[in-house]
Amino acid sequence: MATTSTKSVLNDSRQVERAVALIQLGARLQVLESETSLSYERLLRLYKEVAGRSPSKGQLPFSTDWFLTWQPNIHASVFLNIYEYINKVSALDDIDAIMKAYRLYTEQVTSCGMEVLLTITRAWRLVKFVDNQMLAMTKCSKCGGHFVSEPYENARHFECGLCSPPARAGKGVTSGGIMLH
Repeated sequence: MATTSTKSVLNDSRQVERAVALIQLGARLQVLESETSLSYERLLRLYKEVAGRSPSKGQLPFSTDWFLTWQPNIHASVFLNIYEYINKVSALDDIDAIMKAYRLYTEQVTSCGMEVLLTITRAWRLVKFVDNQMLAMTKCSKCGGHFVSEPYENARHFECGLCSPPARAGKGVTSGGIMLH
């Protein structure tokens, strides 16, 4: 009997740790509800305690379109490549792999002097979209990199946003644009 209560206390502790880590990364309350077994009321109190404010209200972004636009696509692709690698080489739970990949993504982007465009909530949603085959990764026919794309994209003709940037690409470097050489 003692092991049952110990296990539940340990599990509860792990759930709180996971929720705190997600809150510190900026996750929305809906992500916490989905990825932990803690009650809504407890998550709300925890969120206020950790973040020092109430969580944002409103629905999570649901459209796949954001991930397919030029700059967000590059950021989403960097994150998803990191996530897929971590998932392949480790035995982490999905949410822990998402958090680890997100930390690495933000580290890489900021080390390049760029603005982080992808939030942890969008990163989580991106993984859900890929898992549900609403988005996929497609190999660029020019550079060979793998990029977030529509699931039915023809890889033979697919060119990424780095190889074929839109006409206005790179114009707003100071506002997080990507410098094209």
